[in-house]
Amino acid sequence: MQRPSSAGGETPDPGTMKPASVDSIISASKQQLPRAVADSVSTIENELAAVRDSSQMAAVFTRLADVWQRQKQFRPAFYYRAKAAKLENSEKSLTFAGQLFLELLEREGDRSLQMWEANEAVAVLEKAVALNGNNEEAKLAMASAYIQGTPEPMKGVQMLLAITREKPDDVPANLLLGRMSIQSGQFDKAVKRFETVLKTEPKNKEALYFLAQAYEGMGNKTKAIELLEQCKKVVNNPEFTKDIDAHINSLK
Repeated sequence: MQRPSSAGGETPDPGTMKPASVDSIISASKQQLPRAVADSVSTIENELAAVRDSSQMAAVFTRLADVWQRQKQFRPAFYYRAKAAKLENSEKSLTFAGQLFLELLEREGDRSLQMWEANEAVAVLEKAVALNGNNEEAKLAMASAYIQGTPEPMKGVQMLLAITREKPDDVPANLLLGRMSIQSGQFDKAVKRFETVLKTEPKNKEALYFLAQAYEGMGNKTKAIELLEQCKKVVNNPEFTKDIDAHINSLK
């Protein structure tokens, strides 16, 4: 569990920032490959030119993804896995591919790469939702991608609100909306979201942790400490306990 990131320093203008290009990503990644592996990648790429059948092409994309992933070059690996998923047109494969990009996005520090990863995630997750409009996992992932990596975060927020209108007690949607409320300084709204989660899941670690942050943001340090103590017991991890104790001491 991490604290929501807060703005620090100057933020690039969303109107001028552009996503990284896949060509530049793959080119940079190839420079990291051993010569033998780079030759193997080139051989598989050349095979694609001769393939016309979509199922065969999907298989080649998967092979290419596997080679990249073994080298821990995850951006090109997930890109080709997504291309295979699009050809397979499988709800499960598309959702999985979207989640892979979302994991990259959540760890990414470069804004142009974040935008590329978010766009790739949205592209496959939209297809998954088109196949099954009840795929909540895909909807939540797509909302997260819009919020974290695109110039249109409100699209993601509206998707989450749509879920909670239909299912007011939905845990993942309320958690995401609560975290968004903390980021925007709307601590009272965050409290409501996390308390809704705790009614359904009283030992939800994330809800306890971020509800404590919301109360801290409202100036209620006593309630924040109480919730952090609860969270510490639920997590039951020595390293986490050490960090929480240090934070509790800073609040006293």
